[in-house]
Amino acid sequence: MRVKTGIVRRRRHKKILKLARGFYSGRRKHFRKAKEQLERSMYYAFRDRKQKKRDFRSLWIVRINAACRMNDISYSKFMHGLKLANVELDRKVLADMAMNDLNAFNKVVTIAKDALK
Repeated sequence: MRVKTGIVRRRRHKKILKLARGFYSGRRKHFRKAKEQLERSMYYAFRDRKQKKRDFRSLWIVRINAACRMNDISYSKFMHGLKLANVELDRKVLADMAMNDLNAFNKVVTIAKDALK
């Protein structure tokens, strides 16, 4: 006996094509192309959710390093000084201070320098 998958197939296709909205050209219109592109897109999304965390951490380090260099100290010595002084500020907060509140950051740098001596 022959099984016709009319409504099941249509629902499956509609679900994929709905997710493929916004894709370019045939990748949103043709089921097979849309499915292939969706697999790639989902892979990129999963991978880059992890990559985003790494990217932000490196951005924070660059910002902290730039502010440290203005105070005649390197990033690594600054972080070591903070550890010795038992200052528990994370890189996100330090980078925000370096960008928006330079006076407070300079005080933290002074604390780190004193701990190194």
